[in-house]
Amino acid sequence: MSVVSQLLRRKSLDALVAETEEPGHRLKRALGPWNVVALGVGAIIGAGIFATIGTAAAGDASRPGAGPALILSFVLTAAVCGFTALCYAEFASMVPVAGSAYTYSYGTLGELVAWIIGWDLMIEYAIGNVAVAISWANYFNTFLEGFGIRIPAWLAVDYQTALSKMPNVVAAAPHVFGIPIILNIFAVMIVTIITIVLVWGIKESANFNFWMVVTKLLVLGFFVIVCFKYVKPANWHPFAPNGFQGIASGAAIVFFAYIGFDAVSTVAEECRNPKRDMPIGIIGSLILCTVIYAIIAAVFTGLIPYSALTRTLSTEQAEPLTLAMRFAAMPNWMVGVVAFGSVVAHTAVLLVFQMGQPRIFFAMSRDGLLPPWFAKVHPRFKTPHVATIITGVFVGIASLFSSLDEMVNLTNIGTLFAFLLVCIGIIILRVREPNRERGFRVPGGTWMLPLMGAASCVFLARYLPRESWWRFGIWLAIGIVVYFFYGYKHSRLRAHPEERGR
Repeated sequence: MSVVSQLLRRKSLDALVAETEEPGHRLKRALGPWNVVALGVGAIIGAGIFATIGTAAAGDASRPGAGPALILSFVLTAAVCGFTALCYAEFASMVPVAGSAYTYSYGTLGELVAWIIGWDLMIEYAIGNVAVAISWANYFNTFLEGFGIRIPAWLAVDYQTALSKMPNVVAAAPHVFGIPIILNIFAVMIVTIITIVLVWGIKESANFNFWMVVTKLLVLGFFVIVCFKYVKPANWHPFAPNGFQGIASGAAIVFFAYIGFDAVSTVAEECRNPKRDMPIGIIGSLILCTVIYAIIAAVFTGLIPYSALTRTLSTEQAEPLTLAMRFAAMPNWMVGVVAFGSVVAHTAVLLVFQMGQPRIFFAMSRDGLLPPWFAKVHPRFKTPHVATIITGVFVGIASLFSSLDEMVNLTNIGTLFAFLLVCIGIIILRVREPNRERGFRVPGGTWMLPLMGAASCVFLARYLPRESWWRFGIWLAIGIVVYFFYGYKHSRLRAHPEERGR
């Protein structure tokens, strides 16, 4: 077999499913449909609506903001995600295996593409969680300040933001050999707690998430109700200050608010009835969250005018809902309630994303593309504990020093790339295996909606900053090197050709 043929070798879908029953690699099937919907809502409603809408509405140095037309940005992003969500639902109902887009690509596009998408998903989940942890820390600090608890500013902000925009914080920080010590200590604290919960067990994690979802939905309802009388329709004018360019740029940013639905697919192997539960969880959570997002965006842009929002620092835009409430001179206790809700919402997102990344590692290790200890399952808790702890350490360290906007942009481009390949994979599998049983089918035939999903992903990626593209390119180049030095040599499919797809 030629080198090219080996790089494009596919694992049969039957072999992928059979691996889920291997002793020592078996995860606990404990989740029902409501658990899955709650995980979807838990992952989707969080840092996106509580953090990125500030930058999406105001813009930044590299792109224009959407202004009050932020509502249309959410609708545009929902359409892009809707096409892809249908493709994910078909895959997840047909191949109920941990690994999400990585696993789907392995069965349709071949090993090299699967490795690339698995490496890429590290950006979506791990890097995305760095952004969520940073935003969580901002809101938690605001929440504590509401009780008069203040910590030194150099312990509550990342190094890059302080250095570029907060000279007073840099001056007040302790210095070692002339270098200021600036750490986002709250970010690493929450990552540590979440990692412990996830090692503890999938059912316990899902129950913890369910109650956090209930809490944050109540808080968002509270935000809409108490803010309604403070909304000024004059703040919605001009509606689209930067035209379609601003709407599309805003959509590229708030895309971060939607990517949680695909994290649901990583727990397919832990569902009691994945053919039914996965489509309900993926599509149901996306529809519910889109309605909530549109309402929140309308209230938010009615509280604070576009001109005032553009004057705020990026650190203030990282907690835009409380920023808008303060601008409208709302009582501090109301601001505190929303800050508490954001802390809970971010915690839920961290939980689901931290749940997703180890399962990507787990699937790749089970295929031989990563070292075997990534696939170790805890003998008592039945969770991929080694991969979970490694993910927690990486996210915790990165969140100490990184800035929110950079992490969001890198996450968005990595996720759009993953979505593109999932849409293409559905077309390939429809042509290659038309008679395979599918618990859910993308409506409209083989071509229409998957092609629309792929095209919309490319369209949205065009509006991301140039820096995101070259950073993403460097990340993929590193991944290719790792694959040829380790994954190619240790591939299970290379050692067991009988598992190859036709």
